[in-house]
Amino acid sequence: MFRPHRPNYFLPLKYSSSPNDTPFKGTFTSPNLGLDSLETELQLSFKIKAMEGVFGHDDFDLWVGYTITSFWQAYNDTISSPFRETNYEPEAMLVWRTNYEIAGFRGRFINFGFNHQSNGRPESLSRSWNRVYAQFGFERDNLAVLVRPWYRLPESAANDDNPDIEDYMGSGDLQVTYRDGSHAYSVLLRNNFKREDNRGALKLNWSFPLYGRLKGYVQYFNGYGESLIDYNHSQQSFGLGISLTEGM
Repeated sequence: MFRPHRPNYFLPLKYSSSPNDTPFKGTFTSPNLGLDSLETELQLSFKIKAMEGVFGHDDFDLWVGYTITSFWQAYNDTISSPFRETNYEPEAMLVWRTNYEIAGFRGRFINFGFNHQSNGRPESLSRSWNRVYAQFGFERDNLAVLVRPWYRLPESAANDDNPDIEDYMGSGDLQVTYRDGSHAYSVLLRNNFKREDNRGALKLNWSFPLYGRLKGYVQYFNGYGESLIDYNHSQQSFGLGISLTEGM
């Protein structure tokens, strides 16, 4: 059975303080053309259990997941309303269910995963990287914490679309989610942990009830790497829309 993996949402209104025109300059026929600050964003993310009791242990399961995130210049008629960027992210996760306590938090699981992320674009617009990671999940009352360090798998210089991506995306992330009834608040942090040229990102999400089972969704982003094409571009963005499902 398919389950939600990361948050599933649709933001019909997404405003950016600094649209990243640079990668597309060669595609515009006039210097007056460019990206709009207002666009839409859609994320769909699911996972399915592929195998139970891996290695003969009941606490180990193998999952596979897939996330697609699209940024659509829906209101930009002057350049035919293109999909500005779509990121594809398949991954495989060996999940070890745990039950230990540390600093008042209950350790619920450890994921050992492989993650591929790319945008499927040709030549100068191509962005991709492969990572292996370990993700640690903790809970305490209504608070959930995910800590995920990763290691980028090296590529040859000829095949590397973005050799400096770790300088902007860092080597891990931290996500904290707090649930208050039917409201959910989450914070996602990334940083490269460099004293000089320190870079990172902050993402804030809030889902709240609208009508029946329908939930509203508010998102704020500040930093580098909101999408792969923007990995080395800093911006602030604010989005408003609906939550389809929350991540698990």
